[in-house]
Amino acid sequence: MTAGAECCAPITREPLSGPDAADLAVLLKAVADPVRLRLLSLIGSHAGGEACVCDLTDAFDLTAPTISHHLKVLRTAGLIDCQRRGTWVYYWIVPATVARLGALFTPLAEPAAL
Repeated sequence: MTAGAECCAPITREPLSGPDAADLAVLLKAVADPVRLRLLSLIGSHAGGEACVCDLTDAFDLTAPTISHHLKVLRTAGLIDCQRRGTWVYYWIVPATVARLGALFTPLAEPAAL
């Protein structure tokens, strides 16, 4: 995904360009896994808008390295960011990137002209 890329037009409004489709495919692939989708949801709904990795690993019957892999995929896609604080790492949602996904499927008030 290109850093600082402008949000593309939703697919319900006009066809996506090749670069926009490629950028959005990275985001969609990142959330296409049930574990990553749950992680994104857990982080986004956590009190204070950020979650400690210790809170996330307890929610799954998976090893810590597996959870770390899924968090890395979300981070690489730009959907979450993190910061180490002492022993623990805290994660939060990147609103602009998550908003790109939401805007992609936001319907128009009126149907697109055919």
